[in-house]
Amino acid sequence: MRTETLYLAGIGSDLPDLVSTEHAVGEGWYGRAERRSSGMLSVAVSPAKPGPDMAIDAARAAVRRSGIGPDDFGVLLHCYTHHQGPDGWSAAHYILLNTLDRPIPAMEIKLGCLGMIAGVEAAANRLIADPTHDAALITTGDNYSTPLVDRWRGSTLFLLADAGSAVVVSRRPGFAKLLAIGSLSDPQMEILHRAGERLFPPGVTVGRSLNFTEREQKVREQWAAGQSSPIRHFGDRVAEITERTLKEAGLTLDQVTRVCHVGFGRSALDAMFLDPLGVGDDRGVWDYTRTIGHTGAADLFLGLEHLWTTGQVVPGDRVLLIGASTGMAAGAAVVEILQAAEDGR
Repeated sequence: MRTETLYLAGIGSDLPDLVSTEHAVGEGWYGRAERRSSGMLSVAVSPAKPGPDMAIDAARAAVRRSGIGPDDFGVLLHCYTHHQGPDGWSAAHYILLNTLDRPIPAMEIKLGCLGMIAGVEAAANRLIADPTHDAALITTGDNYSTPLVDRWRGSTLFLLADAGSAVVVSRRPGFAKLLAIGSLSDPQMEILHRAGERLFPPGVTVGRSLNFTEREQKVREQWAAGQSSPIRHFGDRVAEITERTLKEAGLTLDQVTRVCHVGFGRSALDAMFLDPLGVGDDRGVWDYTRTIGHTGAADLFLGLEHLWTTGQVVPGDRVLLIGASTGMAAGAAVVEILQAAEDGR
């Protein structure tokens, strides 16, 4: 979807302290060979801060930077990938209460690690359709320091990290212009994150841990037993949504200065994202993401904020945000930087 007059007016984050992967190996949490192959240096870890509170702190920073008052917001959209608090409770309204505190809709966006892209896309559609308010607040926050998650061994693709992130989408000019945004899915691949688990009762209600590695192994066993594989190269989907979104923005990849991508380990990042796009480390954010880990939905906007606040992108630069989620889904956004960070803080 091409967007003509929408902007990112503010961006913020809440990033806890980092735990080095060297320390994790020493403690027996993480394998030495896995550390070497992943290339990961550290992971953001919060022992006890709730994910919604991380989202609140990130949102306060984003709203402050935007310069937009609470009365000018029309909706709050919150996304997450891990449990937020009491079952049956609305984290979105808790975040709304502690940020804008206005009687506007507060809703959840459930697209896993692609949640922030989905939230920005939904906000864009709402702002285009409803002219009564100028801005939307999109938030995320996750803490994986829970008994049923092993952040170090739960997946062969990434190390789970804790963080909050938020962005303000507005019709008023901001630090970046949203040029285009979109997503697609390959639902035949949903089995990758389901195999080996019953749908009912849900695993978390009977004490089953979050372990993507076990499910991946179950899929391999099914293939070895003769079941046909529905899996295609997911990098093709990443390349497809990138090409489509860039075309809608009127750009080619050569005209993009930097690429914000997920915080996966080295081999998974290359296979699913960088190699299909032909993007090297000089244009990506590997030097940053390898110190943070995979935060769920926050990755892409943590990367954008990092590039902007450190002056690695300046007015006139175009940035591609590209991510993926279970489903399997892939999504992309293209923005153009309009303000230097010192002007937008």
